[in-house]
Amino acid sequence: MTAFDPLQLFASLVGSAAWPALRLILHLAFFLAACVILWRAWTQLRPVDAPPSGGIAPLLALLTVFLAVLLYQASWQLTGLFRPQFVAFMQSHDRREFNPAHRIARGRILDRRGRVLALSREVDGQVYRVYPFGAAFAHTVGYSDPRFGAIGAEAAGNAQLNGATPRTLASWGELGRQLLTKDQRPRGQDLTLTLDSELQLLALQRLGDRAGAAVLMRTRDGALLALATNPAFDPNHLAPDLFRSPAPGTPLLNRATQGLYPPGSAFKVVMAAAAIEAGFTGTLNCPAQGYTTSRQYPPIRDHEFYSARTAGRAWSGAGALDLPTAFAQSSNVFFAQLGVRYGHEAFARTGERFQFDRQVRFYPGTDRYGSLSTGRLPRLAATDRYGLAQASIGQGRVLASPLHLATIAAAVANRGLAMRPRLLAQDPPASLGQYMSASTAARLAGMMRKVVTEGTGRGINGADLAIAGKTGTAENPSGAAHSWFIGFAPAADPTLAVAVLVEHGGFGASVAAPIARDLLVKALELGVGP
Repeated sequence: MTAFDPLQLFASLVGSAAWPALRLILHLAFFLAACVILWRAWTQLRPVDAPPSGGIAPLLALLTVFLAVLLYQASWQLTGLFRPQFVAFMQSHDRREFNPAHRIARGRILDRRGRVLALSREVDGQVYRVYPFGAAFAHTVGYSDPRFGAIGAEAAGNAQLNGATPRTLASWGELGRQLLTKDQRPRGQDLTLTLDSELQLLALQRLGDRAGAAVLMRTRDGALLALATNPAFDPNHLAPDLFRSPAPGTPLLNRATQGLYPPGSAFKVVMAAAAIEAGFTGTLNCPAQGYTTSRQYPPIRDHEFYSARTAGRAWSGAGALDLPTAFAQSSNVFFAQLGVRYGHEAFARTGERFQFDRQVRFYPGTDRYGSLSTGRLPRLAATDRYGLAQASIGQGRVLASPLHLATIAAAVANRGLAMRPRLLAQDPPASLGQYMSASTAARLAGMMRKVVTEGTGRGINGADLAIAGKTGTAENPSGAAHSWFIGFAPAADPTLAVAVLVEHGGFGASVAAPIARDLLVKALELGVGP
């Protein structure tokens, strides 16, 4: 049995043919109720010994007050049509058929090559928003709906899509005049995004029916070319059930920007940068039995140990490893020791430098659809050395979002400078911060290239494109491990950075890495680099 929804009932009533007559009846009822209330108040407050004044004067006073209220409301709405904030509010929250803000044919939202991602279509005198690609761009384009409001680029570009920007008051005056006189259909301006629809669709095709995210961005200006999340929702068919929790598959969650996951070995990019900055040299012994800070905790081991045990054979351990070799082999034992060696304070400073525990706006959206959640680093007690060892290999309570790991890979490719991700083509590039020195970035870039040529990412090494990156297989308590790959290309002169997450996908080298390779290859074929 469907639950009673008063909002749905009201929406049906407003859209019915009986609404104009009902609206007049409601106005008359409001007027009569106001007269009765004010008359009773006047008679109770009038002194008992006051001479009778008749009923005409009080009624005239009541009528004057009522007309004054109507005049104030009308003038407020009429002058409001000349203010972009008011028009946006009326579009999002006033469903009445006669609302003039609904007459605006909002501008189109386009991808970087001019493909239409959102447009307005008029049906029977009403303007509706249409999204040709359905769910493919739902989390970035968002939606604009009289009942459910606006999110994403629809909210961020509201003023421009409605016909002007707040700085061009003359065009807002023309828009207000059109709304009032109704001599022509007001039309908004187009809004262009940095996204490439072909790359976005490829990312979703490669994710298939698996939950996850794929991010592709330019390293030097932060332009987002693909920001894919699966599963998603169709903004053409919004319904109340979508917004009720818990929704199966959490389709409203933008996994690319707000999904927080244990990064696993992808986090070793951060730890390797910190070690280089600290001047680490030499080797660390990585025995087969692993590493632990106390006998009460299970040892942290390398993946070769478990592979050998599954195959029924012994493994002698990795032995003494230097930083580049440990990075290429993705040695958990090495990086767990490394984190404990430098200590809690150094780990916290590294997190701050890489801007964890932050919300970063990539366009002026109204909610989480306009921001990036970078991740979370645990605040560990000074005595918790095992927690620090776990955190140093991207496990424990360390969490990161796919887009933030993409900015980290892009920073390595961009001489250590991280650029703020951006979706609006009109926004100028801006930096997030210097994650590492240029010399550290150069060394780390070479190490990430070695991962693909000699290490865990060998499966995507090919003659067509030189890719540098880091695989990740992140354990989680709710099922199979998450699959990660972050990297950039071309390795010698990188212009593109990528991050791919496949929930419960297993090994990063075999699941996430091939998706990342396909995106990079296709992007360079399309010539989308700066």
